Amino acid sequence: MTTAVPPMDSPFPEGAVAPSRAARATGVGVRAGAVTRPRWELPALAALLLATAVLLLWNLSASGYANSFYSAAVQAGSESWKAFFFGSSDAGNSITVDKPPAALWPMALSVRLFGLGSWQILVPQALMGVATTAVLYAAVRRYFGPAAGLLSGAVLALTPVAALMFRFNNPDALLTLLLTVTVHCVLRALDGARTAWLVGAGTAIGFAFLTKTLQAFVILPPLALVYAVCAPTRLRRRLGQLLLAGVAMVVAGGWWVAVVELWPASSRPYIGGSQTNSFLELTLGYNGLGRINGNETGSVGGGGRPGGGGAGGWGETGIDRLFSANVGGQISWLIPAALVMLVAGLVITWRAGRAADTVEGMARAAFLSWGGALLITAAVFSWMQGIFHEYYTVALAPFVAALVGMGVAVLWEERGSKAAALTLSGTLALTAWWSYVLLGRSPDYLPWLRWAVLAAGAASAVGLLLGARIGRRAALGAAALGLGAALAGPLAYCLTTVDAGHSGSIVTAGPAVQGGRGGMGMRFGRGELPPGAGPMGGFRGGPQGAVPQGVPGGPGNAPQGGPQGAPQGVPGGGQAFPGGRGGQGAGGAPAVPGAPGRAGGGMGGLLGGTKVGKEATAALREDADRYTWAAAAVGAQNAASYQLASGEPVMPIGGFNGSDPSPTLAAFQAYVKAGRIHYFIASGGTADGGRGGGAGGEGPVMRGGPGGSTSTAIESWVKANFRSVTIGGSAFYDLTAPPSATSTPS
Repeated sequence: MTTAVPPMDSPFPEGAVAPSRAARATGVGVRAGAVTRPRWELPALAALLLATAVLLLWNLSASGYANSFYSAAVQAGSESWKAFFFGSSDAGNSITVDKPPAALWPMALSVRLFGLGSWQILVPQALMGVATTAVLYAAVRRYFGPAAGLLSGAVLALTPVAALMFRFNNPDALLTLLLTVTVHCVLRALDGARTAWLVGAGTAIGFAFLTKTLQAFVILPPLALVYAVCAPTRLRRRLGQLLLAGVAMVVAGGWWVAVVELWPASSRPYIGGSQTNSFLELTLGYNGLGRINGNETGSVGGGGRPGGGGAGGWGETGIDRLFSANVGGQISWLIPAALVMLVAGLVITWRAGRAADTVEGMARAAFLSWGGALLITAAVFSWMQGIFHEYYTVALAPFVAALVGMGVAVLWEERGSKAAALTLSGTLALTAWWSYVLLGRSPDYLPWLRWAVLAAGAASAVGLLLGARIGRRAALGAAALGLGAALAGPLAYCLTTVDAGHSGSIVTAGPAVQGGRGGMGMRFGRGELPPGAGPMGGFRGGPQGAVPQGVPGGPGNAPQGGPQGAPQGVPGGGQAFPGGRGGQGAGGAPAVPGAPGRAGGGMGGLLGGTKVGKEATAALREDADRYTWAAAAVGAQNAASYQLASGEPVMPIGGFNGSDPSPTLAAFQAYVKAGRIHYFIASGGTADGGRGGGAGGEGPVMRGGPGGSTSTAIESWVKANFRSVTIGGSAFYDLTAPPSATSTPS
């Protein structure tokens, strides 16, 4: 594996056969291409992309508006270019979402062109999934051959969390695409030390920053280091190229930030998620260091508690986090295999020199790039103490898939050696065993499958170990059987995922698992609870208690106390959100406001919104053109539910968690005096409360900051000066009625 990289004017056209066995073996290519394009390649690629599209588009509308927090911002951006630019939650431009707006732009353009609907919002996300698969295929195929590219694409498409998030409207879909593009561009830049490709990588990272802020920068250290060491040019030029890429990154990601920071605060929406109306504060605090150390002002839950032994409101941290009950089934199916492939690939290419100017050197650079991105991202996810959701792990999917495809290709070519055969066989056995473990966490979910996977994996491992002794056809059969065993579990999880709708702020792929959250009962937004709310002693709401949607139980459809009554996958315990009125939870239950006999959103709709009936929709639409906002409600999910139902702007007081100081009480009073808001919708269901849940034990609470007191002050002022009327099960306060005539508190 020491064939020199052909020069730019190589006589070998793209796709031609490289002149060495080593290049044919690994598929490691250069600008001239390294392997013949077989006849089956393009049909196989088309089949892969078509199958990926079908998987991601199947039953897509079952998720409705998915995460209504972002769907409301999409709807607002489709009606107001100002809301489009800033990423406002409402067309009245009162406050933005707590992320930059890049992920909203494709969806908002789709809705502007085709109208508001589930398909119009989610199809762009699905197409990003197809594009990510295509980019990954191109990146791996170029240096390791078409079979490796196809395998990597298939592994990505069949990663359960990818099947979930490329059908959902969170920013993670676009982020994953841009991270994949970044690694691809870095590899193309290494192939000849080409500046344009490295600048392209910087541009992709810049737009990734405008998608999900500092998470975009996680993979920068290993990629920059690989280029600085391995690029086949002199050191001064390498450093200059990295500097140019950094400038491109700053320009691509900083132009929007500069406009926002220079724009007069009085004429732009409040920056959601911040406590000082500053995007820089949001970036460095709530969406930055706060995610690492758990110090997130305005957040729900948070990081490790003092003396908590690494456990916090968002689960245990540590090296095994990605393999835990909550997270394992989302992403970890092939992580062990990817790690083995990384080590194997580096061992095979260890003889390469510093520069990626040989076939072997380019292969090593690819393993270092994809492997470095995997390791650093996995480390951040494993030890971050702030907000962590299972679906964040979709960012790992292309890294895992690339390493699996590359490693299998290299080891398969070297399978004549005992070490390579043993590594392939052992990796397959390890993968089958881990799939057996993951499937066993849901005992009632296809119980036969885990045994079939284990048996097929064992048989295939033996066949690969025997290798040449059983002949080429038998070896290929063993490899095919092993591939089926490795992907059977993820495929089943993917099919389960696309067969059901997912909505709300916290979603997971696959079935419910023992000791974890997720599955059919908890995947819908109305009623979802943050990780800090469980484990909990079962709920004990009365007939008027609000409970998680889809969770059967005691009186009034409320789960009863004890593990037997707790939602599937949530064992009995004792933590809960303090404060609710109503029933008495055994060990405490979350106080989840809601109207009598129906489920409200998790934590009063802060996590999953609320169900809006025809009566409330009609009230909001009445004379809506006379007002800037048809209504105001505490929390962006609550407001989003009413906004999406009516199509009219609804002001989300306090932003996502209701904890941002926007608007101030004085500003809200001025809006009311000017007649710009029609209704205030109370966050506790009917005027009488109708609250379920118990007082409960200790648990994570809404973190402080000025916003929590601001939203409370606004609600108290409204209730003290305006009379409520129940519309569709919710308390509406008409803010256009003279306060002097309706000053009796409700």
